[in-house]
Amino acid sequence: MKAEDLDKKFDSGEDIIEFLDLSKAKRSGQEQKRVNVDFPVWMIHSLDREAKRLGVPRQSIIKIWIAERLKEVSK
Repeated sequence: MKAEDLDKKFDSGEDIIEFLDLSKAKRSGQEQKRVNVDFPVWMIHSLDREAKRLGVPRQSIIKIWIAERLKEVSK
């Protein structure tokens, strides 16, 4: 199918999901890059306690807290 035809179907409200290869779909701006950060032992223990309390991995706590802080300072 030509892109023009797909655009017309989409613009008219038709379901185009069957024409998409979702195995290759990516969310823009959500790509990940691995970084290494060294934390003091006391901080690791505090992170682990909070992660255990919430029932999530340590990495989740770190990501959430950093994201919250970045949103706060970008206001």
